[in-house]
Amino acid sequence: MPRSAVAIYLPGDEIPAVNAELAEAGYEAIAVSSPDELEALLECRPDVGLAILDGEGDFDATIEMYALLHEGERNVPSLMIVSATASDRLSLAGRARVNGEFVTRPYSAASLRWRVEAMLIRAETMLIRTEALGDDARAAILEGEVGVASPAVAQRGQIVVIFNPKGGVGKTTIAINTAAVLQMRRNQRVLLIDCDTVTGHIVTSLGMAEIPTVVDVWNADLGRHASHSLPEIASAHSSGVAVLTMSRSPLHTEVLEPKRVAQAISAARDAYDWIIIDMHPDYGPLNQGIFALADQILVPVTPEVPTIRAAVQFREVAVDLEIRDRLALVVNRSNSGVSASDVEKVVGFGAIARIRSAGMLFVHAANSHRSAVEAFPKARVVGDIEALADRLISMRDDPGGTQRSMLWFVRPVRDLLDRLTSQAVGRSLSLRRSSEPVHTR
Repeated sequence: MPRSAVAIYLPGDEIPAVNAELAEAGYEAIAVSSPDELEALLECRPDVGLAILDGEGDFDATIEMYALLHEGERNVPSLMIVSATASDRLSLAGRARVNGEFVTRPYSAASLRWRVEAMLIRAETMLIRTEALGDDARAAILEGEVGVASPAVAQRGQIVVIFNPKGGVGKTTIAINTAAVLQMRRNQRVLLIDCDTVTGHIVTSLGMAEIPTVVDVWNADLGRHASHSLPEIASAHSSGVAVLTMSRSPLHTEVLEPKRVAQAISAARDAYDWIIIDMHPDYGPLNQGIFALADQILVPVTPEVPTIRAAVQFREVAVDLEIRDRLALVVNRSNSGVSASDVEKVVGFGAIARIRSAGMLFVHAANSHRSAVEAFPKARVVGDIEALADRLISMRDDPGGTQRSMLWFVRPVRDLLDRLTSQAVGRSLSLRRSSEPVHTR
């Protein structure tokens, strides 16, 4: 699937490096030098998904370009390059939703590429998330008139991502057993997805290594011009949990295009109450697309310095990805090492569960191809996981306290730039009137 084109309005000496990075990521970068050129580009290229604008040179031209990006039914995101001083003057520093739309100089072309990828994935995924709504509700969301998720979205299955940029923290164990508790003890319909195409071992732990993968089925679909949904591909485990794995190998996974995977996961919401996703520890496009879909992102942390440091890094990355408010800490092996309360203080956000050490119990459960919930139903650690599942249910059922705005890509700087646009248009009209000849009789 072709990627979006990116319009670039930058000083000439910055364009080559930015072009090279975007081309490497698969984006077509198109330089424009004036509002007229941008307007002509938008008219003939509906695939322009983002514009990079210079906020330090001809600012009136930049504002005019911003207005063109949001003219009529257009809503093309923009990424503005400004100086740190300008950012401070605009009172933007430190505000997560605004920082996602600005980059301060000096910047590296590689970091700009990373930001572009994140913004385009968020924008595409927001459209996926609104597909289930009617035309009026979707229009209200895109116009900024709706501040929280509508009931049509809230009633669909919840997506819970398990992620930490460091491996070995218990992501898979927590994913398997949380899914089992929700399915077996809370009578919920659960889809458990192994999205770790490199080191994932959910299906091995559950004795399901021979089940079809998404890569297997979607590659076969290419020859039949068909497209199987994730519920159709998933296999049932003895616990009742539907289990799905993306691939057996990290090679030849081209069919797992991030937008397609995000659409498939979003569509699966209608078939399940919960979708639990175990992810590989990276920040690539596939993971970013799934982050954007998530209702909650659980960050397992063990009480040791390297793991805590990785969680702090993720917290900072989450600000740029505009998913910070979805993070929730799970302190694993909480009765050893650094105290759980100290972990919370250092990481910077609260824990919704503490799970005690029970390494050998989980090993024995995996060796029997079962979850610990099945193998050791009365174990105290299973009670810890049950408490985690109950907390997730309470967060889902208390939308007033936990739902976030669905406008995380629509409104970040729109109000500010709309005011500036209005001012620029006013100045332009004033100058035009003052330059018109006065006709007298």
